[in-house]
Amino acid sequence: MRALTEQDIRDSFINCSKGEAKRLAVPRDLGERPWDDLDFLGWRDPGAPDRSYLVTEREDRLVGVAMRFQPAQRGFLHRSMCSLCLTTHPRGGVALMTARKAGPAGREGNSVGAYMCTDLACSLYLRGRKVPETGARFEESLTLEEQIARTRGNLFAFLDKL
Repeated sequence: MRALTEQDIRDSFINCSKGEAKRLAVPRDLGERPWDDLDFLGWRDPGAPDRSYLVTEREDRLVGVAMRFQPAQRGFLHRSMCSLCLTTHPRGGVALMTARKAGPAGREGNSVGAYMCTDLACSLYLRGRKVPETGARFEESLTLEEQIARTRGNLFAFLDKL
């Protein structure tokens, strides 16, 4: 993914108003992000614990999505799997992220959801740059490139529903 500026990010959102996009919290560490290892930029809003955001490149265009989630209150032994990168996490490491649909459907309250890593670090888990709390990912027979393509396909399938 190419490096993004704050303005790039704010201009990319498809499911919130320009005013909402102007007010949302953008990461302060954009210059320090490992852009070459990211398939999308994802972050949680530090001021609103139930909000998260995702921006990705698709067909030479940036697509940003504002999402909400309810932090999981699951037991110690419960594990969940991210529907994007297929990484498993214990105790709330995966949550149902819901995004308001774009356009009239979103204004009527319609939304779409997917189970995702709550830290939105799917790209880093795939590449081994970040280790899940359990210590490792499941071993797969797919190559890294195939896993990345699958993750991007899962992400685009989610975005297509918006």
